[in-house]
Amino acid sequence: MNPILRYLLNLLILLDQAGNTLAGGSPNETISERAAKARNEGKEWGCVLCKVLNWINPGHCDNALTSTIGDDAVIKD
Repeated sequence: MNPILRYLLNLLILLDQAGNTLAGGSPNETISERAAKARNEGKEWGCVLCKVLNWINPGHCDNALTSTIGDDAVIKD
């Protein structure tokens, strides 16, 4: 990947993780992953956000899931 594009992608991930942290989530977790976990637990906000994200990028929430990231969240959805 082009170094400039990689840099911009890294910045977007930083902002995503910072937004999740400010919302009480883990600093190692993106909003997409948090939404996917909430969706899998049947929470409405996670279902809605994943539908929007999956409309933009099919499979986005499923691809964002990891097994252990997010365990250090302050607010458990």
